[in-house]
Amino acid sequence: MNNGWNPVRRNRNIGTSKQGYGQNNKLKIPQPLDTLKSFYERFEDPEITKINVHGKEIIVIVEKLNPKYFYSCNSEDIQTILNNIPLEDLDGFGIIVFRQPKKKETYLSPVWGRLIYSFEFNNEFHPAIIIEATPRWTKYTFEKKQSVERAQEFQFLQSDGMKFKEDKREYVAEINEDTIRNVQLHRTLLHEIGHYVHYLEVVERPGNEEEEYEEWEKRNDLYFKIPTSEKESFANNYAAKMKSNLLEKEVIPIKKPTIHST
Repeated sequence: MNNGWNPVRRNRNIGTSKQGYGQNNKLKIPQPLDTLKSFYERFEDPEITKINVHGKEIIVIVEKLNPKYFYSCNSEDIQTILNNIPLEDLDGFGIIVFRQPKKKETYLSPVWGRLIYSFEFNNEFHPAIIIEATPRWTKYTFEKKQSVERAQEFQFLQSDGMKFKEDKREYVAEINEDTIRNVQLHRTLLHEIGHYVHYLEVVERPGNEEEEYEEWEKRNDLYFKIPTSEKESFANNYAAKMKSNLLEKEVIPIKKPTIHST
């Protein structure tokens, strides 16, 4: 008679991640062996132009769009915003990037935009702000289980015009290109500038031309040890203050839906 003992059935970890199943084929953004550049620094045949901001030329890199993606704003829109930002807040700033993310990047590392403190272009390094192309969604979902930071982002999206309805598992908003334009042009851009201003205040502004490099390096290391929550708080406060100023000056909203296209 069978005593009922089955070693396979008793091991509940078989075929699960606890036993290592699927560990070799997890989704991850590939890193080529022939370059040290991160995925957001690599482009395929981009269009290179320039805009004039406070009398200085800033490089604009526009990557070709994939089908069903779009850029919510263009270089002229960015130029309008930057020319109404205090000159000292853009000290040393050099590049704007309109970037087409790969499908896997959209899934694994979704962002509206990002600040790169040292972005390599033509063998030179400049601070850069990247504006990501977004899919032509009709619906945008947001998880119900939220960290403090995600809850804050949820509130920001609502203030940007996203009207969410509660579903069984998530919040769902019907959106269009104008909604994304409002998020990226009127908040994300200002938020990333806020991160840059924070960097200037901690690292660049306290220094002088006569100081030793080690002194600058200490401040630089200190900045990157600042907790993320503190950096986000600074950037959010800056963006809110600057958005209020731009609204008062009637610089924003920039209503014309001008976009880069293929």
